[in-house]
Amino acid sequence: MQVLPGAEPFHHEGGDIGVLLCHGFTGSPQSMRPWADFLAGRGYTVSLPLLPGHGTRWQDMQLTGWQDWYAEVDRGLRGLTARCRQVFVCGLSMGGALTLRLAAKHGDEISGIVVVNPVNRVHGLSAYALPVARHLVRTTKGLASDIAKGGVQEAAYDRVPLHAAHSLRRFLRLLDAELPQVTQPLLLLHSARDHVVSPADSARILSRVSSTDVTETLLERSYHVATLDYDAERIFQDSHDFIGRLVADGTQREGTATGG
Repeated sequence: MQVLPGAEPFHHEGGDIGVLLCHGFTGSPQSMRPWADFLAGRGYTVSLPLLPGHGTRWQDMQLTGWQDWYAEVDRGLRGLTARCRQVFVCGLSMGGALTLRLAAKHGDEISGIVVVNPVNRVHGLSAYALPVARHLVRTTKGLASDIAKGGVQEAAYDRVPLHAAHSLRRFLRLLDAELPQVTQPLLLLHSARDHVVSPADSARILSRVSSTDVTETLLERSYHVATLDYDAERIFQDSHDFIGRLVADGTQREGTATGG
């Protein structure tokens, strides 16, 4: 099957610090590629997989569910942990939710996580209709390109397959119960104006995780796809600084332990 232009998966072999990037629901690696390029340019080993059913046609996504999407990022994480000394995971929207589940399940294998406009639940009355509606209607209007910056488009579907949306809803309910298992350092960045994900989602995540090293940043100029918006460079630089601090802190602790 043909992948949309720019939606191809990306991998860069760098140093022994690895970063896994997870894109969002109905989206593709295109929304994360500038972030991946930024990190690759600073010497990290970077993996940005294409989630099953994404980046081609919405009909392909109709045949997939959350287990498929999670399995793909889990595979990407295992590849990095086998290759790198430390691994960090970053995600946008549903990619943020996938990031949080990886953190809950993999513990110390992940040194820190960065999430941008992470989703925690499917909102609105339509969410409750999904179990029945998905059998009657195949798709609804898409959520792509919620971007304040003019002239920028997201390589994402213009339709949302309801079977996949129902699977996402089930996944988010499962994840919410697992959030207390997240203990890693966390950088959460969310937009002041997001037309896709409610600000309540970030607040809920921050209230549920067990992480003690938490940084919350408000993105004042961007909409939902902030990684392609006005605040993109801030996201990239803040994540680089966050990772650099934790890598240095880990090295210092190891050195202190060795010296003792």
